[in-house]
Amino acid sequence: MKKTTWLGIAFAVLVLAYLVISSFRPQGFRCRVCMSFKGRGDCRTASAATEQEALRTAITNACAQLSGGVIESNQCETTTPVSVDWQR
Repeated sequence: MKKTTWLGIAFAVLVLAYLVISSFRPQGFRCRVCMSFKGRGDCRTASAATEQEALRTAITNACAQLSGGVIESNQCETTTPVSVDWQR
């Protein structure tokens, strides 16, 4: 095989290894958030390195299921969660 082929394969293996390792690394904070928007409800769990990132990600994921479009998504994300449960 050509040298460029080997370099491409090595690069792909390194990227894949990084993705696998980073996905199994435990995150510092994990929470489950339940949101209610326009009569519908959804709960999502998220984990992140900081408490604020975990909370924001869980809210965003729940609102993605409840809203239809950017405007509704922004409206949903600014509402107060029905519940927030911090998990270990």
